[in-house]
Amino acid sequence: MPDLPQHRPVLAGMAYNGISGTGVRLEALPEGHLLHVLGAIEPTALATELVKAGFAKSSIRKAGFRQWFVAGDEPLVPASLDALAAALAGKAFVMDQSHGRVRIGVSGRSSRALLSRGTAVDLDPSVFPEGHSAMTMVGHLTVQIVRTGDDSFELTVLRSFAENLWDDLTHMAASAEKDGV
Repeated sequence: MPDLPQHRPVLAGMAYNGISGTGVRLEALPEGHLLHVLGAIEPTALATELVKAGFAKSSIRKAGFRQWFVAGDEPLVPASLDALAAALAGKAFVMDQSHGRVRIGVSGRSSRALLSRGTAVDLDPSVFPEGHSAMTMVGHLTVQIVRTGDDSFELTVLRSFAENLWDDLTHMAASAEKDGV
């Protein structure tokens, strides 16, 4: 029997900490789980079902009208996915996107300025508070941006574009450092 292909994290080992304290850090986040939930269920009810199904540490991110991404660092357990799908039957559909999307963390005092170089989303905390998310473009790539803290964001991109987004972010960061941002 031939060897089966093995999963390899697409951004394995990549990290960017800026140059001389410029205040930008890029991080390849764990390829845990990412579920796409579509349906007429409110986020509070979805959160309750997530806890029951074993996804208590996951976060819910709005991805469109009646659509959410459920993201977490832990690997997907098939039994938990089955339990969630059964609990949501008749209310919403759940699809595993873990294999097809990658998350990148962007943090530091200059993170908002860095991201402003690539997207038109207003990332000011008064408009885009912690926990808020938006589907947008960063350069030519479709990305979901989530504010995860005062100076931290998480970007989710299709797996096949992850290296391109990483390269774009490091080039934007280098340019910002050169400009003294």
